[in-house]
Amino acid sequence: TTDGCNIVLAGLGLSPEDEVITTDAEHFGLLGPLHASGARIVVVPAEADAILAAVTPRTRLLALSQVLWTTGRVLPMRELRERSRIPILVDGAQSVGAIPVDARDLDFLTISGQKWLCGPDSTGALVVADPERLRIARPSYFSQAWYEPTGRFEPQEGAARFDPNWLAPSVLAGLVAALKAVPDWRFERASDRTRRCRELLAPHVEVVPGDATLVSFRVDDPPALVARLAEQDVVVRDLPGTGLVRASCGWWTSDEDLDRLVAGVAG
Repeated sequence: TTDGCNIVLAGLGLSPEDEVITTDAEHFGLLGPLHASGARIVVVPAEADAILAAVTPRTRLLALSQVLWTTGRVLPMRELRERSRIPILVDGAQSVGAIPVDARDLDFLTISGQKWLCGPDSTGALVVADPERLRIARPSYFSQAWYEPTGRFEPQEGAARFDPNWLAPSVLAGLVAALKAVPDWRFERASDRTRRCRELLAPHVEVVPGDATLVSFRVDDPPALVARLAEQDVVVRDLPGTGLVRASCGWWTSDEDLDRLVAGVAG
């Protein structure tokens, strides 16, 4: 997703006179490319009304996570695009594969292949609604249909022109296999597992409100809890600077997985 964010933000040719609206709950995978874009970055609370209220005549882009990586809250991407009439860059790292996602009416959508899609590391994708609107600011060999000795080139058709590098066929085959392996009921099952996780944790810790498949909760010493749970073969994440520990629930999460998590937290 970071590669996708860099491709979009570099290709838009933003200047200090341009504004990009983002939230105070974004991952550095989006924030780093935003800072490097040269635009004025407007940071607002992760609420639809606050995002819309920040739009001005100088706003060139909304750059937002569909699912906040800290809490699992879902922001209404299509509503924000329709009401603001501003192009939108969607960081889909924590949404694609975890919840139903419709790329229609979204200008740019970045996708992480190794997270909820269960693909190999280094896989991902970028959806570009209108490739002609985006400059090729980081050309690779795969960007061109033909080129001249001066470096002038004819872009590939469609979004293929933005491919940043070569991926081994085995890696792509792994992603295709992962996409074919997911069951039709994956979203319903993941939602059920997440709801159950919240219910089980609630008597023991403060669970932060969320909508998707991430469950974050407050504890006094997150690194210590993460280390203790790891010794019990329970993998969760400390979110530095937030006081939160985050668990991820997928369609593969079992009752036994949840019981071990809760026992470790309660113990």
